[in-house]
This record gives sequence, C-alpha cells and structure tokens, in this order.
Amino acid sequence: MTVRLSLLAILDRGTCYGSQLRAEYERRTGARVNVGQVYTTLERLERDGLVQGAGLDDEARVLWELTADGRAEVRAWLAGPSLVEGRDDVALKIALALTLPGADVPGILSVQRDAVRAALAEVQDETTDAVPAAIVRAARRERLEADLRWLDEVERLTVGAEPFDLSEERPRRGRPARSAV
Repeated sequence: MTVRLSLLAILDRGTCYGSQLRAEYERRTGARVNVGQVYTTLERLERDGLVQGAGLDDEARVLWELTADGRAEVRAWLAGPSLVEGRDDVALKIALALTLPGADVPGILSVQRDAVRAALAEVQDETTDAVPAAIVRAARRERLEADLRWLDEVERLTVGAEPFDLSEERPRRGRPARSAV
C-alpha cells in the first residue's frame, strides 16, 4: 500500500492538514510515516491534480481536499487488486552474490535470516485491539514467516552453485568512448 494512495483515501473522508493526515495514517494502519514524506507527497498530489488546497484551519494550517480526479483514483485503487510486483531486491542480491567469486552467500543468508527473525519477534510482541492495525500486523507476520521459508529454499538451491566470470559474448551496442578534449 502506498502512502500516496493512502493519503488520498483518508482525504476522501474530509479535509485534513499534513500532520493530521500523518496521524490518521498511523491510527488507521498501525504503520509509521515521516511527516516530511506526507508533505512531499501532498505537493506531488497537487501537481498531479489529485488534491488541492482547501484554505486554512483556525490555526492557519493548510487544509487539503480531494479533487474529482483524486476521488476517482481512490475508488479505482480500492476496487482493484493489489499484487506485490516489481524487483525483489533481496532475491536479486542473493542471485548476484552467488555468481561472484568470494561472496559469502551463506553469510548473506544468515544475516538476512537474523533480520527477518528480529522483525518477526517485533511483530509478535506488538499488541493492539484496533482491528485495522491487527490486520496489518497479521499480514506482516505472514510475510515474514514466508520469508523464512523462502530463505530455507534458497539455501537448498545454492548448494554446489559456482561463481562465474564475465561472458565472452559482447553486446553489439554500447556507449562510444568520449573524445579527449
């Protein structure tokens, strides 16, 4: 879930100022967000025509509201699926390390496993009666447990793998040398 879309969804409930949006985001999701990120995101949303200024509150704080386009974007996001896609930086790091001479792949896996276990312990120690935060916590716990299973599988897959040199095959295209000036 992006902060961008989350802020739009919260603004769908009514006008808010930046720090209020941050507090609502944390209250509703149980996740933390930097207030600077909230204000930067609001500026981008305004640039994109999804929010607009709605005047000042009684303490001279800038209020924000959704535009019609912003409301449509929220509706489309909430109605559509959310799949985790894109690069998996951990998998790419391990795959690359496996090909490099001298890379300590078992060490990389061990450090990653320790980090996942520590994050899992934090999630298991959290308690809240708020259903939205409990949903987020349960999803995080499940992903972390899946990460541990995945690391076990990676460890099995990497047994006997050997690093390799650069390919002898050279691409036809490339950046030409800079002229000496």
